[in-house]
Amino acid sequence: MDLSPITFAAFEVRDDERPFFRPYQEKDGVNLSLISEPLMPQTLEFARGCLGVSILGRSRLDRPMLEALKQQGVKHLASRTAGLNHIDLEAAAELGFIVTHASYSPCSVADFTIMLMLTCLRKYKQALFRANVNDYSLSGLQGREMRSLTVGIVGTGNIGCAVMRNLSGFGCRILACSRHRPSILPPNVEYTDFEELICQSDIISLHLPLTEETQRLINRETLARMKDGVILINTARGGLLDVEALIEGIESEKIGALGVDVFEHEEDIFHKDRRSDIISNRDMAYIRQFPNTVMTQHMAFFTQEAVASMVQYSMDHLLHSPAVTL
Repeated sequence: MDLSPITFAAFEVRDDERPFFRPYQEKDGVNLSLISEPLMPQTLEFARGCLGVSILGRSRLDRPMLEALKQQGVKHLASRTAGLNHIDLEAAAELGFIVTHASYSPCSVADFTIMLMLTCLRKYKQALFRANVNDYSLSGLQGREMRSLTVGIVGTGNIGCAVMRNLSGFGCRILACSRHRPSILPPNVEYTDFEELICQSDIISLHLPLTEETQRLINRETLARMKDGVILINTARGGLLDVEALIEGIESEKIGALGVDVFEHEEDIFHKDRRSDIISNRDMAYIRQFPNTVMTQHMAFFTQEAVASMVQYSMDHLLHSPAVTL
């Protein structure tokens, strides 16, 4: 019987993840390497001889990278993310890879979504900036109460449903639409179609995966059918929003406020310290400067509970992979 350890490598490992990886490093029969950098051509050598690798979203696994990984002997790709749009899934299937994603409680993103809604509604960004320079005036800071509004939830998966449960305590009208309607919806939720939702909602919150169908779902045409002063919230994927249409909507005041935790082409910016760098994403810099725009660095998921779960799912998938026999 071959008693040699089974080798894995985890890439993009942050310091906050290391304590949750430690039990797997100490597991008998397992050789686990932790690499801080993404899986890319420059770090490919760390995957040599590994049956499986664990990655995050900055590891862009296109066909050439997948072919290189196959040559290194890798059979299982375990992403510590819920989405898999950083992996060419068609190529991965053709090359015979097993691909798995992580899961975690929807509460982390759902709670953060509500925070963004309230931050936009109560104009807290402007209030905070004023307080930092000892300006405690009220002019321009009048907000609205959630109970008087209609909130539309686009996407009724685990996170969308958790957001609706959170909203139920505010007394607002809740509309929901999704390609696949869940069997059980939180109470007081009205299920409708996308067109009715965008026409009637004061706040629209996106909770969808990024696919060819959902790419730039919010664009000039859909914005035109929304209420004047609509508040848009996106804690899902940046590509759901047409950035040029957003800018036009904010400048024309069609959009009353924007709360985003994700942004298109964020990969080389978010989760890095770029204070001394020249950042080339002009759209991000321009949108961020508006007083009614709240932008955070893809951190809605970032709770202790979620990080532990993402590492656990990733490693358990690798350890129990059909490609691995411990």
